[in-house]
Amino acid sequence: MSSIIKYPPGFRARRGLNWAILGGMYASFYMLRYNFRWAAPGMEREFGFDHTKITGILSAFYIAYGTGQLVNGLLCDRIGGRRSMIIGGIGTIAVNLVFGFASFAGTFSTFALIWLMNGYFQSFGAPGMVKINAAWFNRSERGTFAGIFGFMIQLGQVAINNLAPIILAGFTIGAWTVAKGDWRWLFRLPPLVTAVMAILVAIVPKETPEQTGFSGCVKDESEAGGAHSDDVRVGMKESFVTIFRHPLVWFYAIAYACTGVVRQSSEQLPLLFFDQYLHFDVNNMPSSVTWTMNIAPLIAVAGSFASGVVSDKVFRGHRSPVAMGLYFIVAIVCIGGSITMWAGLLQPNAMGIFLSCLFIILVSFSVNATHSLVGTAAPMDIGGRKMAGFASGVIDSFQYYGAAIFLPIIGWLIVHKGWQMWYPTMVLFGIVGAWAMWFVMRKQRLLDDPARKVRGAA
Repeated sequence: MSSIIKYPPGFRARRGLNWAILGGMYASFYMLRYNFRWAAPGMEREFGFDHTKITGILSAFYIAYGTGQLVNGLLCDRIGGRRSMIIGGIGTIAVNLVFGFASFAGTFSTFALIWLMNGYFQSFGAPGMVKINAAWFNRSERGTFAGIFGFMIQLGQVAINNLAPIILAGFTIGAWTVAKGDWRWLFRLPPLVTAVMAILVAIVPKETPEQTGFSGCVKDESEAGGAHSDDVRVGMKESFVTIFRHPLVWFYAIAYACTGVVRQSSEQLPLLFFDQYLHFDVNNMPSSVTWTMNIAPLIAVAGSFASGVVSDKVFRGHRSPVAMGLYFIVAIVCIGGSITMWAGLLQPNAMGIFLSCLFIILVSFSVNATHSLVGTAAPMDIGGRKMAGFASGVIDSFQYYGAAIFLPIIGWLIVHKGWQMWYPTMVLFGIVGAWAMWFVMRKQRLLDDPARKVRGAA
C-alpha cells in the first residue's frame, strides 16, 4: 500500500465530518471528567478531605471505568459504536448533574459512589469511537488518526481549563448568581455541551463508509484475522475469544497500565500541588499556572500527533518501537523532576514556578504520546473494524486499573512523605512500560517471521 492512499471524491470530507462530531462528543466526555480536578481543592477545604480521600474518589472512577471498558467494549462490538457513545453521553450527563445537585451530604462514600457511576458511563465512549474509526481509517493512517484523537481529548481539557476558572471566579447574569468558589457548578454547566454533542452523534455520523456509499475504501488488515466485510458487528463470544487469545494484547495492556498511572497522576494532581505545595489559591491562580494548564494539553497534542506520524511513516504501522522510546522519555523526564524537587528548586518564586510548570508540560508531552499510540492505534490494528471495540476495552481498561490501584498509593505517599515522592513514583512506570513494549517488538518479530509462518501452515 502506498504512503498516500487515493480515495474517491467526497470520501475524506465525509470522514472528516464523521470524525469531527465523534471527536467533539468524546472531548465533551473529558469536560465531565476533568472538572473534578478543579473541584478537588474546594472539596478538601469544605469537607476536610486529604489527598488520600481525593485520590480514593478518583480510584472509584478508574475501577468503574476499567471494568466498564471490558464489558462495554464487548457490548460495543455487538450493538455498534454510535449507540455506545450515545448511551455513555446520556449517563455521564445525568451523573454529573447528580454530583452537582446531590453532593451536599459531603461524605466520602457519597462522592465515591457518584463518581464511580460516572466512570462506568464514560467507559462507553472510547470503545465506541475507536470501533467506528477502525472502519474509516486504513492501517497506515491509524497512527496519524491517533494523534488527531489525542487532539480531541485535549480539546476537552482545554475547554474545561478555561471554563472552570470562570465558574470558580463567580458571575452574575440577571437574577442568576454563581458564588465565587462554588465548585458544584463545575458539574452543572458543562453537561450542556455533552447534551448538544449527543444529539449531533445521533443524527450525523455513520458507522462505516459503506453506509454513506463508499464501498471498498478501507481494507480490514486486523491482526485478529478476518477478511474485509461491510458488516462491523460480531458475536460477543467470537470477539471475546479472539481478542483474549491474541498474543500482543496483554503486553500492550501492561504498558497502558503504566501510561494510566503517570497520566492520571500528572493530570489530576497538579492543581493540588500548586494549591498546597506552592500555596496558591485555586480560585485566583497566577497566569503562569493558567497558561500551564492550557499549554500542557496542547503540547500533548504535539506528542500524540508526532508519535502517530512516525509510527505510520517510519515504522510502517508498527507502534511498539516508538512507544518504547517514549516510555524511556517519560522515565527520564520524571527523574529530572525528582532531582529538581529534591534540590529544593521548586519553590513559590519565579524560577520555582517556571520549573514546576516546565516539568508538568514535559510529562504531558511524553505520556500522552504513548496514550494515543498504545490506546488508540494499537487496538484498531489488533481488532479491525469488527473487534476494535473489545480490543480497545481490554487495553484501555488496564490504563484505569493501573490508576485505580496506584493513584491512592501515590496520594498516601504524598500525605505521609511529602510531595517529594510525586515524581519518583512515576519513574518506575516509565521503565516498566518500555519493558512491555520491548516484549511486543520481540513477539511481533516472531509473528512476522516467514519461516515460522511456513512451519505453522505445515
